Amino acid sequence: MHPQTSEPRGGTVPIGAAPGTDAVLVGPQREAPAAGTDGSATGARTDGTAAGARAEDSATGAGTEGSATGAGTEGSATGSPADGTGPGAGDGTAVGRLATTVERLRRELEQAQAHAAGRALVEMAVGVLVERLRCGPTEASAQLAVLADKAGVSTLVLAADLVNQAAADRISTIARDFVTASAAAPAADSVGVRLRSTEALALAEQDTEAVARSMLDHALRPLGAVAVAVWAAHPDQSLSLAGSAGFGPEEAHRWRHVPPGVPTPARRALDRRASVAYPALSAAGLPSIGQHEIGGGRLAVPAGIGGRLTGVLEVCWPERLPEQSQPLQRQFEALAELCAATLETWAGSGPAGPERRDAQLDGVRALTDGLLDPCLILQMAPESGESPLQFTIRHANPAFVDFAGRPTSAIVGARLLEAYPLAAEPGGLLEKAEHVFVTGEPFRTAGMTLSAMVGGVALSTQAKVSISRHGSHLAVVWRLEDGTPRVARLLQHAQRLGRIGGFEENLGTRQIVWNEAVYELHGLPPGALPIPLDQLGDHAHPDDRHTIGRFLRMLLHHQRPASTAFRLHRPDGVTRHIRVVAEPVHDRDGRLHLVRGAYQDISAQHWTEVALAATRDQLAQTEQQAAERSRLARQLQHAIMPPVRGPVNLDDLHVAVRYRPAEKDHLVGGDWYDTLTLPSGEILLCVGDVAGHGIEAATGMVALRNALRGLAATGAGPAQLLTWLNSITHQLTENLTATAVCGLYDPVTRRLRWARAGHPPPVLLRGGTAETLPQLGGILLGVVDQAEYEENEVRMRPGDLLVLYTDGLIERRDQSLQASLTSLIALTERAGGDGGPSDLEGQLDHLLRYSRADTDDDTCLVGVSVLGGPGADDASGAPPAADEWGPGLAGPGTLA
Repeated sequence: MHPQTSEPRGGTVPIGAAPGTDAVLVGPQREAPAAGTDGSATGARTDGTAAGARAEDSATGAGTEGSATGAGTEGSATGSPADGTGPGAGDGTAVGRLATTVERLRRELEQAQAHAAGRALVEMAVGVLVERLRCGPTEASAQLAVLADKAGVSTLVLAADLVNQAAADRISTIARDFVTASAAAPAADSVGVRLRSTEALALAEQDTEAVARSMLDHALRPLGAVAVAVWAAHPDQSLSLAGSAGFGPEEAHRWRHVPPGVPTPARRALDRRASVAYPALSAAGLPSIGQHEIGGGRLAVPAGIGGRLTGVLEVCWPERLPEQSQPLQRQFEALAELCAATLETWAGSGPAGPERRDAQLDGVRALTDGLLDPCLILQMAPESGESPLQFTIRHANPAFVDFAGRPTSAIVGARLLEAYPLAAEPGGLLEKAEHVFVTGEPFRTAGMTLSAMVGGVALSTQAKVSISRHGSHLAVVWRLEDGTPRVARLLQHAQRLGRIGGFEENLGTRQIVWNEAVYELHGLPPGALPIPLDQLGDHAHPDDRHTIGRFLRMLLHHQRPASTAFRLHRPDGVTRHIRVVAEPVHDRDGRLHLVRGAYQDISAQHWTEVALAATRDQLAQTEQQAAERSRLARQLQHAIMPPVRGPVNLDDLHVAVRYRPAEKDHLVGGDWYDTLTLPSGEILLCVGDVAGHGIEAATGMVALRNALRGLAATGAGPAQLLTWLNSITHQLTENLTATAVCGLYDPVTRRLRWARAGHPPPVLLRGGTAETLPQLGGILLGVVDQAEYEENEVRMRPGDLLVLYTDGLIERRDQSLQASLTSLIALTERAGGDGGPSDLEGQLDHLLRYSRADTDDDTCLVGVSVLGGPGADDASGAPPAADEWGPGLAGPGTLA
């Protein structure tokens, strides 16, 4: 702090004095109230009582030039223990000395508060001189003292005058009005000093309670007031006592909260948004704080900043309300504005400024983004005055859909009246928003008309509307009662997805209206001159001008709706395929008045149709090639395996075959079978399945069948045959794999030796009971170069039925292989039971008919029944002749 000087006159108590002055320094007195922050050593309050003494009994210089400092004469207050005039001055008891100490501490605290206000005001004036004189703080302080001495006023009064001249606020206006209205200049100086001192103390205090005490002591007591209350207003129309002075602690505690609906003077002031005065509160019959102790005049002044009310200042007089002149009323308005600034500063956390406002907007945005209804966040425009208020749309939540069909980007950032001009109608959205912003009272209605102007056309809808204030922002939530937002959203998306733009051409005035989409389709900037319909041919491809001519004749001459497609040459050199649809509109007299229609960009559709035509041609060629390949594969299959004519006998075996092709021709597969009498007299029984479909699978099947036939002539067993066949498959074919079951049946001993390579095991039906042969080990053919296969032997009996099959008979997509085998065993038992077919062919047909396979694969089924002829127990019988094997079963069977 730089030293400050003041004149020892008019009750001014300077903070420091320049050398040569006789001002009194108050620095040593600051240690006296250290016993407690409330200004007393024994808990005595600073609100006006100390050991039974009231604050109004002490002379603070109220109404005089030096009243702001609380001292009437140099170095004295209202009496001190030093002069023997204080309470208990002549009492030598401990109680008397304690009362004297308390009184002294109270006066010193008041004096320190006055000094603090004077110091702050003088420092502001020194700052003004530093800026104007371009000098340092020390020189400005000395210059202030010199100017005050020359003017014949105190330093404090001159400081207040300098601040009033520099500031263009309500306090400076009040001071000038008093100078103009009153011939006594000191009275005006007293008003300015009091208000400036109150403002300085309010800025230095830490809570609204201390501000209320400072306001009462320095600004309101000189006007005869004895108490003051500062109320904070809340959105639910309740009030809370933010600060008070002149009331007892019990009374302040009792009135700490006023519920909504209580008709207090403060509530009336908020409802009317204007000051309300009551000459006598007892006669008004309104409840309020201190109504029993202070029943005199009451004045309630709304407190607000920037058109938004945040509280109320309520002033109390012990007698009837003084006459309310205009200058006096302006003083109260200035004090109310000071209260509003105090409530605004301490209403939230953090510093004021853009950062705080942005943080507040972020909080409201986070709240509204979770709503399922459309919501707008409004904020008062920076340059908006107090009336009428102007709001800017700061944010729209994700659920927001403009009922007029405009995109959200066209709404956010605009003024409320720019986006919704009809909101300014009486009782409309703007009026309700102003009321909520000013009073903080939320607004809700079950029915409000929302209107917007789009293209000069008014669009309206009914909605449920809710408006609430959140700090300096308004949240406007509406729920539309009809399908307007859905229709608008569908229209908006339909235009975007369909690349459609609307137009309207008045044939009389030649006025043309295009929307933004039409400008984009034509490659023109918004605001360019639209192209009339009769000039459309000049912008089209020369080959399409005749088409446009027919379109215009149908539309304008025959006056019937018409449409056509043409190639549009845009100014940027791009050619687009456009479809135009239009209809004539007649006036009341039946004359053609205007044409209304739409343009649609069908370029993507045109090139899609071209691509589809090429694809159809290519697909037809591909289908023809696939059909040819399937036909060749089928012919190859039939050439290798002639159609089966019926069952045949081979030695003591009765053999029948059933084959079921796939439903689709392109699935011609590699299923095959072979039954052959070898030179050794044994009978070869085998079934296989080549992986894949088509011509490759059919040729692979031929290679494996021929290879197995040649290998079987060596007399090797089934396991060795599969080992050799695996090597051939792996080395002599490309990427071919297959499964197979190979068996050698000896008619003399009725022994069946068999092995398998990844194929399902055969099923044996004996005595009405079916079971699968053992699951022998053996990998698929062609997977590895060298593989070993297990071999097993089973002795057949007359009446046995052996079923060999491919996986097309049992495979299902929804169950495992083991479950499918279980189903096949049960089905075989039913086919060979008493109620089943008696012949072998009927039994095979039964298996195919009731098979539960669902893979649409080829199926090959071979049934081998053992007859009761010569066998191991009867060797005298001769085996059947080899030529009894029919031609259809002499070679391999293939499956599609």
